[in-house]
Amino acid sequence: MAYQLPFPPDALSEIVVNPAIPVDERVWVPQAENVAFRPLCLNRSQGYWMNLLRVRKSGVLSCHRHPQTVHGFVLKGRWRYLEHDWMAEAGSYVFEPPGETHTLYVPEDVEEMITLFQVNGVMYYTDPYGNNTGYEDVFTKIEMCRKHYTENGLGADYVDQFIR
Repeated sequence: MAYQLPFPPDALSEIVVNPAIPVDERVWVPQAENVAFRPLCLNRSQGYWMNLLRVRKSGVLSCHRHPQTVHGFVLKGRWRYLEHDWMAEAGSYVFEPPGETHTLYVPEDVEEMITLFQVNGVMYYTDPYGNNTGYEDVFTKIEMCRKHYTENGLGADYVDQFIR
């Protein structure tokens, strides 16, 4: 038997994204050449986001720092951080502790990498010496989505289904 009592009146609604890996290419939001993300949950009240990161090229993506934890689960392909000797492959789970600074690298023989990430707080982009070159947070992610969805015909409000 299903739960019989009412939910709290101020509770947020659930999100069900089906399929998580979209059929419509317009859902992927470009971040850089051959790099895009697919929003799943953009939680502005708690300052985190869940997305799929897709990379369709090999090489170095970005050096960045996390002041809070990041969780990742590799769905397709493989990648590593230049600062570590491990390789995250399809089926791998990655925990990134607060304070971690690293440079994402996709090997030459990988045609496509897709990883589910939960990013808490801010992601600071840096140069190899730790100098700040930019940042992303849940609000910049929302802004990127609104702009992209407006330009490709899905509409600025398409992103609203992922915002909590």
